[in-house]
Amino acid sequence: MKSSFAVALAIFIVAIPHEGTAQNLSLKAGAAKVDVTPAETALPRNYEGILDHLYARAIVLDNGTASAALITLDAGGVSEQIWQNVTKQVESELGIPSKNVLITATHTHSAPAPQAGVYVPKIVEAVRLAKQRLAPARVGYGNGVSYINVNRNIIDPQTKRWWEGPNYDGISDKTVAVVKFETLTGDPIAVYYNYAMHGVAAGQLDLVSGDAPGTTSRYIEDSFDDKIVALWSSGASGDQNPLYYQQTYDLREIRIKEYASRGIDISNSMPPGGQGLDKKDPKVAKLMNQQKQMIASMGQFLGEEVMHVMRGMERMESSIQIDGRQKTVQCPGRQRTDTGRAGSPGTYRDAAPVDIRLGLLKVGEIAIGTVNAEVFNLIAQRLKRESPYARTMMATLTNGSAPSGYIPNDAAYGMYTFEVLSSRLQPGCAETAIVNGILDLMSESRK
Repeated sequence: MKSSFAVALAIFIVAIPHEGTAQNLSLKAGAAKVDVTPAETALPRNYEGILDHLYARAIVLDNGTASAALITLDAGGVSEQIWQNVTKQVESELGIPSKNVLITATHTHSAPAPQAGVYVPKIVEAVRLAKQRLAPARVGYGNGVSYINVNRNIIDPQTKRWWEGPNYDGISDKTVAVVKFETLTGDPIAVYYNYAMHGVAAGQLDLVSGDAPGTTSRYIEDSFDDKIVALWSSGASGDQNPLYYQQTYDLREIRIKEYASRGIDISNSMPPGGQGLDKKDPKVAKLMNQQKQMIASMGQFLGEEVMHVMRGMERMESSIQIDGRQKTVQCPGRQRTDTGRAGSPGTYRDAAPVDIRLGLLKVGEIAIGTVNAEVFNLIAQRLKRESPYARTMMATLTNGSAPSGYIPNDAAYGMYTFEVLSSRLQPGCAETAIVNGILDLMSESRK
């Protein structure tokens, strides 16, 4: 009898630590940012100067048994080379597993393509500084709303064809997901916020800028006297534009007319930067000045909502699990055989299958699903609806760059929008592959 009791007691004692492990995982967090703005002398010729600076921002988390890094880069995208080099260095030099590293582009359209040799050391330096600043911390989560985004695919009232414009009735998630990190005494460390909107409002200025993602982060940081680092996380914004975007449409039309005067038709393509606009023309100058005001206004409005959510957080946790996972899914590919930006059906031939990299980083009960491409909004809404975690978000343009182009949801393939026409994916695969792939990672993390 004594022997049976001893065995039962031993089993009970062994079982308790496994079940209660999370209670002993004391969180530490640190954050930093590093300026990655190219020198004016190194700018591509279609850039005429610098409106505002670009940054690599990083948050490092550690609970004594696992560590992670959340990184955002003011850039249009994160190349495969940058993703591989950064994660390799962060793992080998700083001990943070590559599967626990998220590198997300803010997707500003006003930044030169980042060169790996220049950017990688600066991104790693941001992570290194953040790790050096690790301090006992607690984390909180909340959702807010912001109405500065809008679905950007409409039927043009004149041509009756699909085109780009504000679709007030179109699918658009207004959610702002906010993750706050602070010291145990309540001092700010960092905030990671997720929103679905293209950073394109300053795209016609021909100046380097972080666009609205940059102005939002700087507004938050300035509001805390730079005692906080604010990271923009790109939500599923493949079909989401800024709500107020008229100056861009007007400036595009001016460029198109200027090209037409030289016998070049760019009416059904994206006007290239650096030419086609007379910056001394009072009308052009006014529109450009309004664009500068617009990104500042959007940054202020979105920044205020982020801080509103931060102030309302009551449940803060200091003992959490950290778990990261990645996988690749594959979908049939296609290659377009005609041209034209939007409005008419495209023609295609079969092409090689397309790999899409997915990821999951869990910070306690906060689940960040990742995709390395531009994803339509409805796919993220489906993920959040089907996720077992109430605190779920999707970070797109994260951990490299899929060769897919845009990733529309299945139903969107019936629309002749420029995103659908340019997508290198055949219809009927990617939406479910992405959602189920991330859900599978969630299931694995719960075992």
